[in-house]
Amino acid sequence: MSAGTSARSRLGFGLIGPRRGRHTVSYDELAALAVPVGDDGTVIGVDAEGRPAVLGVNRPTPYEVTLIGGLWTAQVLALRSAATGARIAVETGRAQAWTGLAQAAGGGQPCISLHDVGRVPPQGASAGSPVVVVRDCGMRPPRGRVVAGPWQSVVTLLPYLSPVAPRLMDKSALVGVQRVSPDEAAQIGRILNLSAAETQALSTLADGVTLWCSDRDRQFVMTQATDAESGLLGGARRMD
Repeated sequence: MSAGTSARSRLGFGLIGPRRGRHTVSYDELAALAVPVGDDGTVIGVDAEGRPAVLGVNRPTPYEVTLIGGLWTAQVLALRSAATGARIAVETGRAQAWTGLAQAAGGGQPCISLHDVGRVPPQGASAGSPVVVVRDCGMRPPRGRVVAGPWQSVVTLLPYLSPVAPRLMDKSALVGVQRVSPDEAAQIGRILNLSAAETQALSTLADGVTLWCSDRDRQFVMTQATDAESGLLGGARRMD
């Protein structure tokens, strides 16, 4: 080894590389690097400004979601959650409506499993293998054997506002509402403390539009299917 090479070497780090300017930006330039997504998770559509709306269903804490809406939106959510690496367990009394989706998802890998109502086994959720349980059990879903827990979220689908809806909405961290009747909209508005404009809009929402509500936020989101999703599930629809 030459003396020059020895002088340029560092113990355990090899040779010192060429000197280049650091990759830095000023404080005023940081905004230009912002990504228009508020959180990591599943992109469920776009908001009123056309920005991606993201639902983070894979969490280290229990997370419950109630969706008063159509099967199509629930299936898109399940399919996109599976694409982020989550395992999907569907508890349903209409397995025929989910069979095609379960067979097509995952590129041959069994990432969506179907179970009869009340027959969902323990899923063994973990940080490396998160789980989303989708409960498609009709107007009066029984209390589930498998509940929300660390890395295991539960999404309950209700086709309409049912007698059990207030209880489910009260314990959910997130509630999604699609088009409902004016009477249902008035009830939901009272339960969720919606504004008059938001309440009135619920009875006129287009297919594929959902009002997502948390304790702090209200956001109208349009879910648009990809070509692959349209081929599998058809176009957006509120009624099944």
